Amino acid sequence: MKWSEISIHTTQEAVEPVSNILHEAGASGVVIEDVDDLSKERQSVFGEIYQLNPSDYPSEGVILKAYLPVNSFLGETVEEIKQSITNLVRYDIDIGANTISISEVNEEEWATAWKKYYKPVKISKRITITPTWEDYKPVHSDELIIELDPGMAFGTGTHPTTVMSLQAIEKYIAEGDSVIDVGTGSGVLSIASAMLGAKQVEAYDLDEVAVNSARLNVKLNKVHTKVNVDQNDLLKGIEGPVDLVVGNLLAEIILLFVEDTAKILKPGGYFITSGIIQGKKRDVKEKLEQQGFTIVEVLEMEDWVAIVAQNKE
Repeated sequence: MKWSEISIHTTQEAVEPVSNILHEAGASGVVIEDVDDLSKERQSVFGEIYQLNPSDYPSEGVILKAYLPVNSFLGETVEEIKQSITNLVRYDIDIGANTISISEVNEEEWATAWKKYYKPVKISKRITITPTWEDYKPVHSDELIIELDPGMAFGTGTHPTTVMSLQAIEKYIAEGDSVIDVGTGSGVLSIASAMLGAKQVEAYDLDEVAVNSARLNVKLNKVHTKVNVDQNDLLKGIEGPVDLVVGNLLAEIILLFVEDTAKILKPGGYFITSGIIQGKKRDVKEKLEQQGFTIVEVLEMEDWVAIVAQNKE
């Protein structure tokens, strides 16, 4: 299939309304290239942030990119997008240069273009994540190398929420632990748990694409005797007891299975949650405490939060 990339040069002020217009036009996602990202300070404890390339960004403002299928309605769709963006000035929204360009992209090129940005990354004291197509040599004898091919499932291990999850797992997991990974994605948290000494890991995801991706990565990293990947809706129908539950998901989703986690965790067991935006941190902490959890540690990276909670003894 061929896709059309629509590129819109606008302002920071207009990012949200323009993104909404693109979503309503049928785009399933929006790429945001903001010049301010070049000067933004980032935490780089384990070298997980790479230098951004200025040539990928506009000299000022923001470029939004979205992908629409090339079909007989494309022309009308693009015109509707242009008109909707122009109408934003009626609401006193600065749309800046508002230059719009269209280019054609083949699906195969689009699906693999992101790979050039994915390089080996040292995530924690012991864990380094590398894509399958990179030739990486361990630096230390106790270094744990996780090879990933994310495929169509999110979870390369380099996003702040995943980095904090991995750092927390490394700190709190014990040899012989039983682990449940809720919303496993590419399977990176399950693989790390197995490599760090877990006896058995159950990895669940509702998305069949993620389940297949995780199974491939589990086999690739030779931990398939310890990690079992299945399709499941959060913790519905799952029984314990287990030593550790980890969930790198949105706060709204985490809140849905806090009670179930409390039921299946052993006394003193840990619940590692990540994917929480700053504005939802209090909601998650309060829910955890209501269910008898003790907040052990709160990790923060960029605008994201991870919380480590311990089940009541």
